[in-house]
Amino acid sequence: MTRTIRLRPWQRAALDRYNAHDGADFLAVATPGAGKTTFALAAARHELALRPGRLVVVVPTSHLKRQWARAAAALDLHLETAWSPPQPLPPDMHGLVTTYQQVATAARALAPICRDAVVVLDEVHHAGDERAWGEALVAAFASARRRLLLSGTPFRSDTRAIPFVRYVDDEARPHFEYGYGEALAEHRVVRPVYFPRTNGRMEWSAPDGSVHTATFHDPLATERANQRLRTALSLEGEWLPEVLSAAHARLLALRSRHQAAGGLVVAMDQDHARGIASLLRRRLRTEAVVATSDDPGASDAIARFAAATTPWLVAVRMVSEGVDLPRLRVGVFATTTTTELFFRQAVGRLVRFVPGLGPQPAYLYIPDDPRLRRAAAGIAERRRHVLARRQPHDALVEDDAALDQLAPDQRLGDGDDHQLSLFTVISAVATDALVPDDDAGHELPADGDDDPALVLELPAPPPVPGAHPTPASPAPGAGPPGAAPGAGPPGAAPETRSEQKARLRLENADLARAIARATGWSHAKVNAELNRLSGLTKVTEATLGQLEARLGHGRRWLARC
Repeated sequence: MTRTIRLRPWQRAALDRYNAHDGADFLAVATPGAGKTTFALAAARHELALRPGRLVVVVPTSHLKRQWARAAAALDLHLETAWSPPQPLPPDMHGLVTTYQQVATAARALAPICRDAVVVLDEVHHAGDERAWGEALVAAFASARRRLLLSGTPFRSDTRAIPFVRYVDDEARPHFEYGYGEALAEHRVVRPVYFPRTNGRMEWSAPDGSVHTATFHDPLATERANQRLRTALSLEGEWLPEVLSAAHARLLALRSRHQAAGGLVVAMDQDHARGIASLLRRRLRTEAVVATSDDPGASDAIARFAAATTPWLVAVRMVSEGVDLPRLRVGVFATTTTTELFFRQAVGRLVRFVPGLGPQPAYLYIPDDPRLRRAAAGIAERRRHVLARRQPHDALVEDDAALDQLAPDQRLGDGDDHQLSLFTVISAVATDALVPDDDAGHELPADGDDDPALVLELPAPPPVPGAHPTPASPAPGAGPPGAAPGAGPPGAAPETRSEQKARLRLENADLARAIARATGWSHAKVNAELNRLSGLTKVTEATLGQLEARLGHGRRWLARC
C-alpha cells in the first residue's frame, strides 16, 4: 500500500538530501513549526520500505511520545509508547517512542531492539543536558542503521559534545538547515512574532541585606540583574499583573477573529505557575490550565487545552519544544531562564501557522531585560527583513553567531534555600511598555491559492508480524501541508495502535473481574484461562488481534455464567 503525503519545499529538499546522504548520521535543523516530524517520518518510512527494520524515536518529554505516535500512525507506522524493560517489543509494532531519560536507564535493553534500526533523535541538543544521556545514546544506538537527528535551534557543544553530531569549532554543523527567515519568506509556514516589552522600577533586599532599586535600563552585574528580573516576575509586585493584563487584552482582541486563540505563560517554577493561574482568575476573571512537571496529569492537561478553547495555559518547561499547540497566539515570558536557546524555544510555541485565518501575527510579552531584549532583536530583525523586502529564501543568510547561547543565568536560590529565604521583594511597578507596530505598512502573509506543498508518493510501509487492521486515519494530504500527519487536536485524532491496546487491556481487566465475581474463581485463575484460550503468555506482550480475541473469549464465558 502506497501513501501520498504533502510536503513543503524544504521538507522535500531535506528528504532528497537525506536519501542521497551516505553516512549513518544526518542532522536536520529546522525552525519550530516548520514540520520536522513530517519530514522525519517520511524519511523513516522511505528507509524502512527499502529495508525492513525497527523505528525508534527519542523525545525530550513524555507528552511528546503520544504526539509522535499519532503522527506516525497517520503514515501507517505503529510505535509503542508504553515500552519498558525487560518486556520485549510487541510483535505488531514497527518500533517504539521513548525519552532521553528512559534511554539513560535502559540503554542495554534498547541496544538489541535498535540493531539495524532507524533511530530518530528529536530535539537532539537535549542529549547534552546530562553526561549520562550522551553515553547512553552510544550504548543504545551505535549499531543502528541510520540516525536522523532533529533540532529546532542551532546549538553548540559547550562542555558536552553530543554523540553522532558533527562539530566545527564547537558549533553543530547540520546536513540540512531551514531557518525562521526562510520559513517566513515562503508564507503560510510560520507566523511573524512580535515582542511587546515592558520596563519597570524594581526594589528588593538582597541576601546580604543590602537594598537595591533599579529599572531594566540600569546597568547591573549578572547577580543583581538576576535579582532584578526575579523581583519583576514576583507575584508580590505589580509588574507581572500589569503585563498579564496587557497580554490578556491582546488575546481578547485576537479571539474576536480567531475564537480558539490561546495564551501561554512560561513560569519560573511550580508555585509560581499556580500563583499566576490564581492571579488570572482573581484579577482578570479568566481560567487557566496549569501544567507542571510534578503533576502526573500534566500531559493530559496539555492535550485538553489543545482541543479546547480555554484562554490560558501556564506551564513550567512542559511546553518547551515540539508540543503542537497551533492556537497559541500570545505568550508571556515570566521565567528567570534567559538563555538564547530557551528563549527561542518559547518563541517556537507561537509560530505554528493555522490555514484559513488569514494574517495571524503572534505576540510574546517580555521583560525589558537586556538579555531578552537582545534575543528578541535578532528574531525581530529577521522578521522585518522578510516582510519588508520579500527576498527569496535563498537570499537570506543565517547569522550563526547570533544563535549562540547567552551565558546561563545563575538563578537566585538554585540549590540554596537559605539564600532564597534572605531575598525579599519590596516592590515592582511596570513602566514604559513598548508595543510593536506590527510592522505597519508591510504585507503580512495571507491565505491564497499559492500553496507551496508538493505531493510525494511514499512506498508501502514495512510489514509487521502479527499486524492487525486499525481504524483508517485521515490521509496526511487532507490536512495542512507540512504539518505532522494527524496532529490536529488530540481529542479528534484517531487512536494509535498503542492507545487501542491500552484500552483493550483495561477492558480485559474489567471483564476478568466480572468473570471472577460470577464464577468464584480467583483473578489469577481467570486470567490464566483467558490467556490459554487466546494463546497468550502475557497481556502486556499481546498484539492487538490477541487482545480482541481474548476479549471475545471472555464475553462468551461471562454470557454462559
